[in-house]
Amino acid sequence: MKPGDHPEFFRFPPPEGRSRESKIRLDSEGRFFDHDSPVEHPKLAAALHTWISRHPDDGRYILTNGYDWTYFTVDDVPFFVRSIKTEREGCGGGPEACDAILILSDGTEEPLEPSTVRVGPLGDLYLEVKHETKDGPFDAKMTRFAQTQLGPFLTEEEGAAVLTTRRGRVRLPA
Repeated sequence: MKPGDHPEFFRFPPPEGRSRESKIRLDSEGRFFDHDSPVEHPKLAAALHTWISRHPDDGRYILTNGYDWTYFTVDDVPFFVRSIKTEREGCGGGPEACDAILILSDGTEEPLEPSTVRVGPLGDLYLEVKHETKDGPFDAKMTRFAQTQLGPFLTEEEGAAVLTTRRGRVRLPA
């Protein structure tokens, strides 16, 4: 049994002489920093993305690996859509019959839910992900690369873009 499986895990005090607060920050482009220095080791950065969660008592963002945890700062959103692939199984007759599968910054995949997509103040696309996790849903932002992969799922109606997948459709404001 990992310590993280204990029902009081998030209530245990930090190790002696340590704090649960950290200087780790996730910026608005999905890059981790520690004390304002970028986390440059690719495997450590990838691991940090997989450790993102919420504290069960206060809802603040934490990093936890099941053995220890710490609070960290999120500048924008905790997850990012790195790319999108088309789920072709059972697909026929166009993208509206297909699912857009999101590849998230933590390496997981899940179908895009069009009803959760919204446009941010700078034109970036945001959405909700991880509805099925115990501490979800979470907000995510599409990288520019992921946004370019939405093309097959977009049509234009009355001057507005419409995103359509097997799971639904949403009109995106200009």
